Amino acid sequence: MSVIEDVTEKAKHVQRSYAGDEDRPLAGYLGAMGAYGALVGGLTVLGRALGARLPDRFGAGDTALLGAATFKASRMLGKAAVTSPLRAPFTRYEESAGATELNESVPGKGHVEHAVGELLSCPFCLNVWVGTGLTAGLMMAPRATRLAATVLTAVGLADALHLLYDAGKKLASG
Repeated sequence: MSVIEDVTEKAKHVQRSYAGDEDRPLAGYLGAMGAYGALVGGLTVLGRALGARLPDRFGAGDTALLGAATFKASRMLGKAAVTSPLRAPFTRYEESAGATELNESVPGKGHVEHAVGELLSCPFCLNVWVGTGLTAGLMMAPRATRLAATVLTAVGLADALHLLYDAGKKLASG
């Protein structure tokens, strides 16, 4: 048996042992982790080429700004109706989730397609990608990144205020 056949057979055994009767896309998840590693590596090379230097520490203000912006961007990418065309090749519309968000399912197609669908429709999964991008942006283009992060944070705050306003109206009328 060749090395490739041996590795392939062992990977299939791990897949069967791990997933049991379920079809868990381990190969797709491995691909996503590899893509993330390549992204981080590429950003590192780009940062070095641009002369970006890591700070000794990040301030609480930048950390809060990046956290709020990461939340809003991940939520928009993973759930917003307006971004559904980005998810449509990998997900299927199920129903409205209220406040301009959608519930979508991930069809059980190939492992890579399924893993990408899960990533794109899960704000929690998107957080690490978006947070990494925003943090890299803060290192390489801090002014532009702070501007974009401020806009995302302001939109997130406005969303929260809209939801509070609607809840207040319901309480007042009920």
